[in-house]
Amino acid sequence: MDGVAGGRRLNATIGALVAAALVGGVCAMAVGGGEAPPPAPGPVARAQSAAALGAPAALSDLDALIADRSGWLRKHPRDEESWAVLGTAQVERALRLADWDALSEAEGALERSLEIVSADAGNTEALLGLAALANARQDHTTARDWARQAQKQKPRRWTVYPVLIEAYTGLGDYKSVGKALETLHKLYAGSQARVVTAQVYRDRGWREDASANAEDAVGSAEGAAEKAAALYALGELAWERGEPQEAIKRYDLALRLAPDHHPSLAARGRALTALGRTEAALRDYQSALAKRPLAEYALEAGELNESLGLDGDAETQYALVGELARKATAGGRNEELVVGRYEADHGDPQDAVELLQAEWDGGRRSIQIADALGWALFRAGRVKEALPYAKKATGEGLRSPLFAYHRGEIERASQRYGPARRYLGQALRINPHFSPLLAPAARDALDALGQPPPGGPRKVTGREGMVVKPKAGGGAVNPGGGGTPSGTGQGRGAGSRAVGSSPARSAAPTEPAEPVKPAKPAEPQAQPRPVRPAASGQPAGSGGVGTSTGGGAGRE
Repeated sequence: MDGVAGGRRLNATIGALVAAALVGGVCAMAVGGGEAPPPAPGPVARAQSAAALGAPAALSDLDALIADRSGWLRKHPRDEESWAVLGTAQVERALRLADWDALSEAEGALERSLEIVSADAGNTEALLGLAALANARQDHTTARDWARQAQKQKPRRWTVYPVLIEAYTGLGDYKSVGKALETLHKLYAGSQARVVTAQVYRDRGWREDASANAEDAVGSAEGAAEKAAALYALGELAWERGEPQEAIKRYDLALRLAPDHHPSLAARGRALTALGRTEAALRDYQSALAKRPLAEYALEAGELNESLGLDGDAETQYALVGELARKATAGGRNEELVVGRYEADHGDPQDAVELLQAEWDGGRRSIQIADALGWALFRAGRVKEALPYAKKATGEGLRSPLFAYHRGEIERASQRYGPARRYLGQALRINPHFSPLLAPAARDALDALGQPPPGGPRKVTGREGMVVKPKAGGGAVNPGGGGTPSGTGQGRGAGSRAVGSSPARSAAPTEPAEPVKPAKPAEPQAQPRPVRPAASGQPAGSGGVGTSTGGGAGRE
């Protein structure tokens, strides 16, 4: 899913939480077919076994699988399934190590598979590999298109749906996310389905259900790498609840099982920062960067150094953000989100606006892009244009302290002090340690706002100070009752933009004026709680889960 999310999950992520698991799931489609004989017991067999379960393999086993398929294909170059296995394995390895140059090799292997057996002839394995490749590059439109083609060919192949969910999430198509998740639940309920479900529920703000699914994923995971991915998911949920010690326990367990699980290493650095263990945090960041050089890790490390007054070290890390982003771009990976976040806070906000507006206009309309674009507009002094994007980011359900902080500051600049207090306070209640730089800024902004005026909110009927005039015919208008004073016109209803609707492509969206008289809210309708998948290996039952707009089950 979106790995460069504002909650620093990268998200995430946003995104290493599910990326390896999803690509491993794609490998399952290609393993075991074609002319290749079954492997002897050992690392290749373990990698194929993990792929058959839709699970990530250990890096050493993944390397063995890549070497094995490469050797086989030198003697059997017409084995299209082995080309698909090789390509999807190379995509997973590139994601795990941030080795973006390897994506071109993966693309070559997948295209070679299609040359032998075309997509129209039913080469579903290569289609799914290409969808995984496009997701790795953050090209979610292309990923969606390849995955839909695979879905048409094999609608009951469960590994199609995690790839679709990742693509839909990157595009901000949350209605389709819900429908794809519902289908996934009907087809499969193993550990990887639970990891995907935990991520989707987290994005909706259903924390308890997300944690329950992640716990189930840990319990049903069979391999060390698979269990580490589920433990990382639990750690991220604990971190977002403002529980850094609990998060560190989960990350430590993940690293004990899979020392090469680099997302847990960087995430532990973030949690150690919250506990004031900054030297250990900096060591974790440096280790993570050495093993998985992501621009987002460099940005987090730079902000930690800046918060400690280590300006020289901070500048070194900020320079590394640009260097790593350029390398990723050369390898075909889109890093505009993390670059936009960097430019908004530490560079040129107008450059950030241009980068992120292009992403939005190009169809990448996730809540992460909405938040980053709104914040960039605010930092560029375009407060009125920023607010609708901030509302979009905070309206889908994700309980992100970063999103709440951004909206609070935008509301404060808009002189909407009530909402400003609400969102700044919410950011600190969700996680008082969410950022070494921005959490103190949120506290300062909240202190500057002070307490609201005593006596509660003033009347907002729109009739304060009106002169009572006689009606035509001798009656009088009652300021507190029915009737509309002459010349005032009809008060407008709230008319706010529906959650999930997208601002205009060519210009920032506008919000309606504040209503004169609030409309009476509709009576809430009770909705069933989301259904967790059934036990591993069993059908998930008929109670699928969708978004509130997608016809699936919702949650109160």
